[in-house]
Amino acid sequence: MTIRSDRDHGQHYRPRMACLKKVEAIVVQMQHPTNGVERSEQKLNITTIPHVMAGQDILAWIVNHMKITNEEAQAFGTMLVAYGYIYPLQDHRKLVLKPDGSLYRFQTPYFWPVQKWRAEDTDYAIYLAKRNIRKKGILDVYEQEEYSKLHKWMNHKWDFIVMQAKEQYRAGKERKKPDRVVFDCQERAYWIVHRPPPQTHSAMDYGMDRHIDPNTEEKKTCEYYRRIIIYTQQAVMRSKVKSSVSLGAFVKYMTTYKEHDPFLVPCLPSNPWQTDDDMYWELNVSNVDVPTKMRVERWSFSFFELLNDPRGRTDFKVFLKKEFSGENLAFWEAAEEMKWDAASSMSEKAESIFKTFLVPGAPRWINIDGRTMGLTVKGLEHPHRYVLDAAQNHIFMLMKKDTFYRYLKSPVYKDVQKKAISPTPHNFTDAQLQQNSRNRRPSIHPIITWQQEQEEKAKAAAAAGPVDLKKLKEMTSKLDRK
Repeated sequence: MTIRSDRDHGQHYRPRMACLKKVEAIVVQMQHPTNGVERSEQKLNITTIPHVMAGQDILAWIVNHMKITNEEAQAFGTMLVAYGYIYPLQDHRKLVLKPDGSLYRFQTPYFWPVQKWRAEDTDYAIYLAKRNIRKKGILDVYEQEEYSKLHKWMNHKWDFIVMQAKEQYRAGKERKKPDRVVFDCQERAYWIVHRPPPQTHSAMDYGMDRHIDPNTEEKKTCEYYRRIIIYTQQAVMRSKVKSSVSLGAFVKYMTTYKEHDPFLVPCLPSNPWQTDDDMYWELNVSNVDVPTKMRVERWSFSFFELLNDPRGRTDFKVFLKKEFSGENLAFWEAAEEMKWDAASSMSEKAESIFKTFLVPGAPRWINIDGRTMGLTVKGLEHPHRYVLDAAQNHIFMLMKKDTFYRYLKSPVYKDVQKKAISPTPHNFTDAQLQQNSRNRRPSIHPIITWQQEQEEKAKAAAAAGPVDLKKLKEMTSKLDRK
């Protein structure tokens, strides 16, 4: 197997390398001849494989050595398999540690993640070509698809890839059969980790490369010590909070949001990234007519959650119209939109908001105290993005402390709760999951979504005030050009 040594790529810049070095030390202890995991010779088909372990023996060693529970040991063992320190001999496609008599072996240190080898597409193509020669064209479905893609993409050097695959296959046939089977399993386990099958999470997916190595030590200069002193002084002067208070707030937050955490609770009806079924996205689109029960329940957690959800904000507007206080939310939205407008339009936007909401006798006048009004009027002499922050925060707190709790008790919110749907979970088989991956539908283009939002804003603005045909025509022509 040809692996190019590229020391300036990938995990070299990842802070988890320190964690993997600790894992490596535990794996070395597990391989100790006397105190490590019990290993023996086992027959795989008709071949005797040396140094084989059972999943239950690995789990028992982790529990006894690390003094943890079975659940924690199961998670740690699965992590060892997912990172490629231990590989299964039978079911390669499932990188988990099974607490039974399933057979495993330790991966050779040459393939450990701490070696920082870069998994090249050329090496993967050579591996698939060699496997295709050995299996006489009978590969797994996902391997056949990858083989076809690589053949099409690297057609200019495919002769070289096939030549390398034949040489490696010929060299492998000269080994003894147990050694040949062991090396094949090791190599396949390496590529299962770095090129996992569909619907399988890759533990080696570390995202984009960094240009700065966070693991390097900074030089101890005068500037370094000056920053340390300033940081220490600020830490000493910072107000302290009792640990019981902070832990209580943390527990309350976790209790509230645990049913809405995608890492703790599965998505309903299914996770679209794993099943290729987009029903979850269709049920949770921003302008959906009937939301889900979990989405409606999340609105009651805080006023920020309600405003952050476009569907919840629309429902809140309906309630404010019945309360004859829709100008509060309209002002908050106008101030929020002003923060993201172009710098050249700040003066015009601020003047428009002032005439619409703040000036005495304005068409949508809002009620704020004199001190906040004075700060806002003084800031409007030299308008900027955050000149309305004081008034916006005042209106936000007014809606949060009064209107929000009346909304939660109103028939408007209760009616949405009754109509909300609870999707049933999907239980797809492996064949259905593969079929879903082949029948993917293209998603809605972001430009189309943006155009729909702009059209809705134009309709809302037209309904709120007198129609300016000139501006409406300009906006329509701008949307057409987009």
